[in-house]
Amino acid sequence: MKITFLNLLLLITLFYGCSNDENTDINNESSEEEVIELPTPDKPYSIVDTGVSEFFSDTALITELTVEQAFYGQDATYSGNLASYTDNGDGTITDNVTGLMWEQDMGDKITFDEAFTKAENSSLGDYTDWRVPTLKELYSLINFTGRVQGETAIDMFIDTDFFNQPLGDTSIGEREIDAQTWSSTEYVGLTMNGDQTVFGVNFVDGRIKGYPKFKPLSGTANEMYFRMVRGNTEYGENNYVDNGDGTISDLATGLMWQKADDGVSKDWEEALEYSKNLELALYSDWRLPNAKELQSIVDYSRSPQTTNSPAISTIFETTEINDPEGNPGHYPFFWTSTTHLDGVNPYNGAVYIAFGEGLGQMNGNLLDVHGAGCQRSDPKSGDINDYPEYFGPQGDVRYVYNYVRAVRTIE
Repeated sequence: MKITFLNLLLLITLFYGCSNDENTDINNESSEEEVIELPTPDKPYSIVDTGVSEFFSDTALITELTVEQAFYGQDATYSGNLASYTDNGDGTITDNVTGLMWEQDMGDKITFDEAFTKAENSSLGDYTDWRVPTLKELYSLINFTGRVQGETAIDMFIDTDFFNQPLGDTSIGEREIDAQTWSSTEYVGLTMNGDQTVFGVNFVDGRIKGYPKFKPLSGTANEMYFRMVRGNTEYGENNYVDNGDGTISDLATGLMWQKADDGVSKDWEEALEYSKNLELALYSDWRLPNAKELQSIVDYSRSPQTTNSPAISTIFETTEINDPEGNPGHYPFFWTSTTHLDGVNPYNGAVYIAFGEGLGQMNGNLLDVHGAGCQRSDPKSGDINDYPEYFGPQGDVRYVYNYVRAVRTIE
């Protein structure tokens, strides 16, 4: 076939035109920003499991238990939403259970006000909707496979395969456990001698405490670590229904709760036994809640100081107790099924949530040192006549005989 000049020109135009279009498509594809879709949680307030898989008595590590044995029903007996994270490769970590995205590396300690400024101005991962997490959002990251011995860190209470967790700077006089992460949740009461207080989680020693917003001696702004979050703005919001049969359902978490405690204090073994044998509202599958389940029903908008009530919704009923000095108007600590690995014998303490004030005795004065809604631990057993006692640098009240609010999973 004879190719004329015009035909040749046409072929060249078609060839390069197609090539340019194809290259344009490729370039457009590569220039499009990749948007990471956050997973939709099974429940708006899906509670991540504590990670505990080992069994403990009140003094030792033991083998798996049968239902007839003492200490049955503790944390490892039941498995919830196992932790699942995705490293997005851009300084962010996605929690596949909660639908939250987290800052991987917190950076240096900053003040409370600076944390909000940082979140507002951040474009980490090309996102601009970062915020300072609430305490319930932050607590979703804790796991209780961690271990500490007093002021010495052993294993972190956060997954260090995904999250950077610094220790306190011992070169400037800090303890290893001085690495607390603050939340956006301010205590509605005051701690110590009238300190404005912000709740935080210590992922080095496995506790929730209230920390002073300002340094007591100088009055300057205190500095802590902050880990930004984005996504699932419904996380931590309860959706209660009173079933009219002594139970409360939380549709946000899928858990059903005992409406009123039985008014009797118990050691840890007794608390497990009571929950295992409880029959309420035709259900017999009650159990002692783990630490993260029980913390989910704390109401941080309430406190004995400000609402004359425990830090829990008024849809629940809570026994009133006297403090160790005999003063009325206080509320109990409540046991969880979770062992807290701390101390020379790491197996003899279990986590409690304080729905009343986190009391301690300092310089002979009984004070709210940690805030209503704090999470600490008590010895699992002891002679009831030896308690309450005071322990540690802030004189934490140890009751040992604490209260129970049983839970079950809504089928």
